[in-house]
Amino acid sequence: MTPSEVKRYLTERKVAPLNDIALHFDMEPDAIRGLLGHWIRKGRVRLHQDESCNSGGCCGDCGTHVKEVYEWLQ
Repeated sequence: MTPSEVKRYLTERKVAPLNDIALHFDMEPDAIRGLLGHWIRKGRVRLHQDESCNSGGCCGDCGTHVKEVYEWLQ
């Protein structure tokens, strides 16, 4: 998988949670973070972290209390 494939995925969706991206590409979230880091450094992607789940709620199937959502900017 290449950064270009991640670009295509995010440009189609505009915004996507990390776990959705990882499931789509059948990769570990840490590997996806590395690919997204390429676009973050270029100023094309922004990371949004939703910590509102720390109040005891769950962020769906993410398995954590912080939900990472990535947004394509350009």
